[in-house]
Amino acid sequence: MALCNGDSKMMNKVFGGTVHKKSVREDGVFSISVDNTCSLFRGLQKEEIVLLTHGDSVDKVADGFKVVARSGNIVAGIANESKKLYGVQFHPEVGLTENGKVILKNFLYDIAGCSGTFTVQNRELECIREIKERVGTSKVLVLLSGGVDSTVCTALLNRALSQDQVIAVHIDNGFMRKRESQSVEEALKKLGIRVKVINAAHSFYNGTTTLPISDEDRTPRKRISKTLNMTTSPEEKRKIIGDTFVKIANEVIGEMNLKPEEVFLAQGTLRPDLIESASLVASGKAELIKTHHNDTELIRKLREEGKVIEPLKDFHKDEVRILGRELGLPEELVSRHPFPGPGLAIRVICAEEPYICKDFPETNNILKIVADFSASVKKPHTLLQRVKACTTEEDQEKLMQITSLHSLNAFLLPIKTVGVQGDCRSYSYVCGISSKDEPDWESLIFLARLIPRMCHNINRVVYIFGPPVKEPPTDVTPTFLTTGVLSTLRQADFEAHNILRESGYAGKISQMPVVLTPLHFDRDPLQKQPSCQRSVVIRTFITSDFMTGIPATPGNEIPVEVVLKMVTEIKKIPGISRIMYDLTSKPPGTTEWE
Repeated sequence: MALCNGDSKMMNKVFGGTVHKKSVREDGVFSISVDNTCSLFRGLQKEEIVLLTHGDSVDKVADGFKVVARSGNIVAGIANESKKLYGVQFHPEVGLTENGKVILKNFLYDIAGCSGTFTVQNRELECIREIKERVGTSKVLVLLSGGVDSTVCTALLNRALSQDQVIAVHIDNGFMRKRESQSVEEALKKLGIRVKVINAAHSFYNGTTTLPISDEDRTPRKRISKTLNMTTSPEEKRKIIGDTFVKIANEVIGEMNLKPEEVFLAQGTLRPDLIESASLVASGKAELIKTHHNDTELIRKLREEGKVIEPLKDFHKDEVRILGRELGLPEELVSRHPFPGPGLAIRVICAEEPYICKDFPETNNILKIVADFSASVKKPHTLLQRVKACTTEEDQEKLMQITSLHSLNAFLLPIKTVGVQGDCRSYSYVCGISSKDEPDWESLIFLARLIPRMCHNINRVVYIFGPPVKEPPTDVTPTFLTTGVLSTLRQADFEAHNILRESGYAGKISQMPVVLTPLHFDRDPLQKQPSCQRSVVIRTFITSDFMTGIPATPGNEIPVEVVLKMVTEIKKIPGISRIMYDLTSKPPGTTEWE
């Protein structure tokens, strides 16, 4: 028996069926029709909301199998009930699939005959047993950010080992939020965790790492990267930060006169970190989405040497929160918004030059057709046919309705962000939408889902507050991780989170990255004014599994007035051009922009 989770294509092909590539990508939340007489879908409605991520589709169904789920004319599920084989082209394991747990329960309990005897308490005891066995009488240095993952990791270590074995270190890398390191130290002291705080901003700003030189004709070689404050590559930034954390940790070990071979390094690494980093610890087949700072090449080398302790490596964020409560950690710490180890460093889109490829003009023309669809259908165009070929009749009706009622313009921004499309990493364009009217958020969310499905070179869609953008920027403000740039973002982040906290809606939002982009709007091209300002993005994110999620829709999950207050306060910060609101689900856009 088998459940081919998220890829019915493979099962279909193995048993003699065929698969073909579709012109439309499906990355996001869709309604599918299911055969609820099938054992896998017992107890479900005939229409279910699921997360689809694919570009290929089952063409000819394998002998002995039948179609048990469809997304329009695309096969979303097949089954051979006699052999107890089931393949689904969606993800039942994520929160965006509304009844995914029911599907998994049907398979595990009713079809596979499993019983649910494994609990968080079992896992806690297993973690403690593993820590004791691995560490023995050695010492453990734990890098403590103050977030839920590293704090739960430290609490586990303290439960498993004697207090003098655990060395908790908080490294201020210069990319922390306003007054963050101070509040982390105070919060941990209240928990009885002794923590050593190290100010290492200078080491991080000037940090480097070694990177491979790809050269097919020669022996693989390494090169030294630029310093962190001069690099614009998201991957290089993450690798430098991860490796610098390890270097600082080694310095601490030296200062304490400890023998490096007798000290383990502990991290609060979660399973999603390892999956997105394509770590062999999680999977031999995963695609690299982004290198996590706690899974760099240097960390992997230490892991191979058996020097890294990661008790949470098989946990997801929601499970870590449950474990934290079981360990007696206070709710305000367990439920706090995640803040990435690289901090604000990956919330600054660094760039020296605009990201404009050959497809830029054509994609912009497609976006014009979409934003003014009701007028475009009256003027036949080859690109109009492409838009129609990639959309359903229902999509086109909705587009007609939206563009008849609202005056919108949509265009590419000359920057790229990290996304996940078809379970692979993408570095793609951002689409900006501005409007003459007050934003209709439901319509904007619809467009944000539709546009990446049609234009596979777009992985993120934002709404730009303020008057319509007459001249979209085609250049960028040179931006690096300098102290001035970071202080601008730090203040914007402080204002936005302060307003969210005061509104009482912080608990409704799972995470809210505030991002600084190198974009300067509203310049008269005739005056040739240089690009010298930057723009801020508010990225609200709602999730239960921290692998997939949706943006908070203003007027629904977050009050419109709260968002507008954020916009007003951030706009007062010197050097800020415009404020944008990220409308993108994950997939196709990752939680973070880098």
